[in-house]
Amino acid sequence: MRGGRRRLPTGGWISVGGTTYGAGMGEVGGGAGMDAAGFCSVRERGVPCASAVDPGSTLSVCTHHLLAAYDEVARDVGVTDLLPSPCVACGSRLGVRYPSGWLCAVCEWRQSDVPDAELAVARVDVVYYLRFRDTIKIGTSGNPQMRLTQIRHDELLAFERGDRHREHSRHEQFAAERLERSEWFAASDRLLDHIAQLRAGADDPWDQYRLWKSQCLALR
Repeated sequence: MRGGRRRLPTGGWISVGGTTYGAGMGEVGGGAGMDAAGFCSVRERGVPCASAVDPGSTLSVCTHHLLAAYDEVARDVGVTDLLPSPCVACGSRLGVRYPSGWLCAVCEWRQSDVPDAELAVARVDVVYYLRFRDTIKIGTSGNPQMRLTQIRHDELLAFERGDRHREHSRHEQFAAERLERSEWFAASDRLLDHIAQLRAGADDPWDQYRLWKSQCLALR
């Protein structure tokens, strides 16, 4: 493994970049694993650290070396956090921070990369489902961020990919629920079941939209 790390049984030792960490000893809880004197068990180049361990710690490691070990792990797995600025590819604010830089957690766009001018205008048409009180609007847009600000609604229920042809087919599918030839529909069980299927595996419709947008960019 990178950096000379080795997994050893509980009660053994593990070396990372010249620093030796004591593996957990005893039962977890109440400071278990701390040595008799309550000092850090880490050895750097063979020299004991001997710094005090937090009384509530379950490991015989001081705060300084806990943070150092955390940074070592983060080099491989990254740390999920808010991006310094929205992803230029999909607009997400969630990222993964590595020592080498940031990646978008949704589309994996590297923040330091600059997209070509034509990529910045990628269009993804969607059919949207908006709830206002006990009615649901089925509409379509290629720019839902702007469009939805123009429509009074209580909640965005779902997106599905598609343009006016898909919107028209949904209007026909739920014609029995349609209110006076508008884009508003009664919230019937079958319409709500359809929306639930669209939302399967996607807690936030905007995350789904950002993923589609990044996929569109990747194919160009």
